[in-house]
Amino acid sequence: MDQEELEQNQEPEQSPNPEPETAETPAGARPARRSRDAEPPGRELYSNIRFLAVLMTVLILFFTFVARFVVVSGTSMENTLYNGDVVLVWQLGYTPKQNDIVVLTQKTFQEDSIIKRVIALEGQTVDIDYDEGIVYVDGEPLDEPYIKEQMRVPGFGEGINHVTVPEGCIFVMGDNRNNSGDSRLPSIGIIDDRCVIGKSVMVCFPFGRFKAL
Repeated sequence: MDQEELEQNQEPEQSPNPEPETAETPAGARPARRSRDAEPPGRELYSNIRFLAVLMTVLILFFTFVARFVVVSGTSMENTLYNGDVVLVWQLGYTPKQNDIVVLTQKTFQEDSIIKRVIALEGQTVDIDYDEGIVYVDGEPLDEPYIKEQMRVPGFGEGINHVTVPEGCIFVMGDNRNNSGDSRLPSIGIIDDRCVIGKSVMVCFPFGRFKAL
């Protein structure tokens, strides 16, 4: 076999750098997803705006129907709460309980909400003895370490000092008994449960006074 026939019978050597194979996209197949860089302009901005809108809606609903912040105004709840304290008030599903600190409205007294302590619930009898400085509920003296000082007759007189709380109502008083407009004052009187906004659960600000109530 001569040299020419030998070269013809040898298989051709593969190229050291073969061309990469390519595959055609089958008919009906989805094209590959474009990279984020290829997304239409403004899509990311739209997503961020939509997220913020949903977040704001959730916050508005939460602080309308579930809880809210209330700023204490005045001195009627000293030494438990002070003027300027920011209090978190829980509203959702709340039912007044004795000794709770509640935020309520009483339009016969003022347009703004007020904050007081629940002394008695429906069906309970309240008696206030100014000579002894004691509040009785159903004939039992209350243990009240939270009041600011010994109770005296307030500037508006003894006011309502003996009452059985009607159904669906509460009797409230401030912890600063000598400087509090509360259920003893005829223009406030007995509070309808429907006027109660919610229960004060903690002092959130100033941070040095942060505490649960």
